[in-house]
Amino acid sequence: MKILAIDSSNLVMGVAITSGAKVLGEIVTNSKKNHSERLMPAISQLMQDTGVSPEGLDRIVVAQGPGSYTGLRIGVTIAKMMAWTLKKQLVGISSLEIVAQNGRYFNGLIAPFFDARRGQVFAGLYKSRGDEIVPAVPDRLLLMKNWLAELAELDQPILFLSNDMGKWADTLTHFPGAVPGTAAQNIPHPSELARLGAAGEPVGDIHHFLPTYLRLAEAEAKWLARQRR
Repeated sequence: MKILAIDSSNLVMGVAITSGAKVLGEIVTNSKKNHSERLMPAISQLMQDTGVSPEGLDRIVVAQGPGSYTGLRIGVTIAKMMAWTLKKQLVGISSLEIVAQNGRYFNGLIAPFFDARRGQVFAGLYKSRGDEIVPAVPDRLLLMKNWLAELAELDQPILFLSNDMGKWADTLTHFPGAVPGTAAQNIPHPSELARLGAAGEPVGDIHHFLPTYLRLAEAEAKWLARQRR
């Protein structure tokens, strides 16, 4: 099975093409540049480099969120467009679950998170079970201080994984049992997204497939606030 994996849900942008268990090619960038301008050229370049045509794909896998509202819309829209026009299967995978794969075999809990501003984080909690990473609780949006209070009660070693580690490094230094991820562990890898997507359930109705935002867009939140007033 040939898979195209797409992740533009956060600052890190990643694209991979796999064939079975083999990674044919992978592009990962971690810089503040516009995903809307770079994602399609990256996909095109990777297909050219690997010799895989769009028609030769069997499945398209996309990071479904949570994460950046704009980034999610870009990635999901492109994945849906390609899956629909090419008549290929589409699979969505949690963006936090992708990062959690970097903690495989950790003897404790795995806590991937993305900064969500205003003291909040998009947070997941996973654990390693043999060769698999399985969720311990659903992905959530909550205040970092509340999340850490919950985690402290679990009294287990916790591997924190995040590309936003720098912002929360001082806070996590004082958290008992915290193990910060390495630079390589803190970023999502699209080849892992492809691996997860190979075992995922294809979307039944591509048109109604939506990103997992976990919160309203800022414009929607302001509109609702005005309506309440």
